Amino acid sequence: MTGDRTNDAPAVIRNLPTGVLGLDAVLGGGMPEYSFNLIAGAPGAGKTTLAQQIVFANATTERPALYFTVLGEPTLKMLRYQRQFRFFKPELIESGVRFVNLSEEAVRGDLNDALDRIVREVEKIEPQMVVVDSFRTLGQQYHAEPLDSDVDTKMGLEYFVQRLALHLTTWEITSFLVAAFDEHEQENPVLTVADGILWLSQAADRNSVVRKLQVSKARGRAFMPGLHTFRITDRGLQVFPRIPEQQAKRIAPPSVRLPTGVPGLDAMMGGGIPAGDAMMLAGPAGTGKTTFATQFAAAGLERGEAGVIVVFEEYPEEYLARVGKRDAGLAASVRAGRLKVLYLRPLDLSVDETLWEILEGVRAVDATWVVIDSLSGFEIALAPTFREDFRESLYRLVGALTATGVTVVMTAEVLQGQADVRFTSEKVSFITDDIVAQRYVEIDGELRTVVAVVKMRGSQHSREFRFYEITPAGAVVGEPLTNYHGIITGVPDRTSDA
Repeated sequence: MTGDRTNDAPAVIRNLPTGVLGLDAVLGGGMPEYSFNLIAGAPGAGKTTLAQQIVFANATTERPALYFTVLGEPTLKMLRYQRQFRFFKPELIESGVRFVNLSEEAVRGDLNDALDRIVREVEKIEPQMVVVDSFRTLGQQYHAEPLDSDVDTKMGLEYFVQRLALHLTTWEITSFLVAAFDEHEQENPVLTVADGILWLSQAADRNSVVRKLQVSKARGRAFMPGLHTFRITDRGLQVFPRIPEQQAKRIAPPSVRLPTGVPGLDAMMGGGIPAGDAMMLAGPAGTGKTTFATQFAAAGLERGEAGVIVVFEEYPEEYLARVGKRDAGLAASVRAGRLKVLYLRPLDLSVDETLWEILEGVRAVDATWVVIDSLSGFEIALAPTFREDFRESLYRLVGALTATGVTVVMTAEVLQGQADVRFTSEKVSFITDDIVAQRYVEIDGELRTVVAVVKMRGSQHSREFRFYEITPAGAVVGEPLTNYHGIITGVPDRTSDA
């Protein structure tokens, strides 16, 4: 330690990568080196998996990690399950990651013995990282008097943690204590000792379970606040940072208009879709919303652009086979790496996970536009906890996408007969820049389809209703409906002078 640093530049704390996709961004760059951290949460939340993922991302033969296990789970059993994850490196066992079991110390209920054992092992190995999992099990064995056990356990465990933190900080070791805590225990005095606290939870809603991570404490760090959803796959944990923090830099789109690919529609929109806008194609089932959307995509691909199509209601192969009958170039563009077709259908998606998948697709092909087909499928795919406020979810998704400068085209199913464009009984017009409404009308006993540009933010547009047809070559906009009134009712009447 140097002397007076009053006039010196502030010390730079090096970041250690966590090995968890998305978590470094939430932490503000990674795990601070030599920090004393707590990984907390209810049983089954993923605490041990997170700890081991961080360990295997950093441990080397030269700078090994010490992983202390207590009574929570036998070491062999834990390793049997953890080696199922891809981050697990069996070649590092003993040479880079050494496991030490503290079961005997825990059974004796002597925290001093446990601390002495940890100190001896650390001084012998000189690791760069130490994990105690689960340290709270030690406290549960401390003292046997039933009347005083709660008080003694709390006092003894707090003192144990303070002494352990002092030792580990003095040794300049990055350390993690893993323990089961309930959410109402966030004021536990033991937590005040930690430099950083990662809180894991899982919430069940009907048949869906959503996992969430919160950085509730990080000394000297500008971390991302709030709850971040995560998944556990064969790769381990993957964290999906909250959307608002991903919009620090907005990319201004070029001042151009993109052709819709639908003959006659560009003229109604004043020259096409302004680049960077969010446009919604709204209409009842069967009006050709997907046809309009795929014609926009096909036109962009013909111009040499790259894009992403997100589907929720059918597999990519089925989708491409269906639309390929009219736009054979879509499948060829997928093979050429200029089009990404994403299928997102799980019923427990989070908004952040959906956005991550789409942004990964945008980055993969350097896309300038995204087609989402459809919003009703997106709503159903969301976990109930996000579905309850779908308007907010949609607002966050669209806002984050347009912030990257891409143009977004969405399809939305609405009930016939409504005078305004709605989705699931909530107005979404404020979310979109442009709205194109497709409707059925009955004229002379025949069902016809009409289209109107309902809204274009900051741009002049036609206010006519025009007929359109779905032909073998795609949708084509025709002549306007003149000499009719009551068109939006679906049963227009001819005017008296017709």
